[in-house]
Amino acid sequence: MRLRVNGVSCRYDSIRALEGVELSVNSGEFLGIIGPNGSGKTTLLKTISNILKPIVGSVLIDEQEVQSMSRMEVARKIAVVPQESQTSFNFTALEIVLMGRNPHMKPFAMEKSADLVIARQSMELTNCLFLENRHINDLSGGEKRRVLIARALVQDPSLLLLDEPTMNLDVGNQIELMEMITSLCKDRKITVLSAFHDFNLAARYSNNMLLLERGKIMSLGSPEEVLTRENLQKVFRVRSEVLAHPVTKLVVTVLSSLTTEDHEKKVNQVISS
Repeated sequence: MRLRVNGVSCRYDSIRALEGVELSVNSGEFLGIIGPNGSGKTTLLKTISNILKPIVGSVLIDEQEVQSMSRMEVARKIAVVPQESQTSFNFTALEIVLMGRNPHMKPFAMEKSADLVIARQSMELTNCLFLENRHINDLSGGEKRRVLIARALVQDPSLLLLDEPTMNLDVGNQIELMEMITSLCKDRKITVLSAFHDFNLAARYSNNMLLLERGKIMSLGSPEEVLTRENLQKVFRVRSEVLAHPVTKLVVTVLSSLTTEDHEKKVNQVISS
């Protein structure tokens, strides 16, 4: 599977969300997406999954425009794990995961025993099978994340879109989950695009990275090319130290905020005057 985003621009009313975004991602690649709040990370994922229509440009999977595909066709190729997921009914975790089988079923058909096996295998893979009879609204934030990722996996997608996949997970569970996702990239050749706030997690697990600012691509390349002190200072307004690491590729340490420094200078000027 090959994903191409061709010159995509999006708006929320009069507000620019994406501007001329162009990129290509190959089968089995893990692309990490970083950027400040409001930079367009979630908007890009929504556009790729055809939730949001671009005003200019197109998204293609294997040279087929996503906008021309039916909802079921999209769901058979693309699985999405959003930041938040609300449900009006208090389904069990297993019922939530089984919903991911809908794209592979005929209309109004009931799940078969094979679907149940696939759902439980997916829950075991994401370490949430013990939650199968618990109601989704009774789960912690981290437990819900595991269930939602299990639901995405049972879709058997070619492309997996993750919006902050480690949100609400402790450090141990973050690493466990990311190791599982990268294994899927290698073993099943699933292409993964994931938005991150954590620079070090993004660097460790991404083959390539995308840095967005105000809807535009500021940098696209390897973690070493994207996560530079200059880029972090320009886009995130922080001073940082970026060092090579034999296991995790890079270690990024944020030292201070330029915004805080600017505020302190203004305060000192007022005091001295």
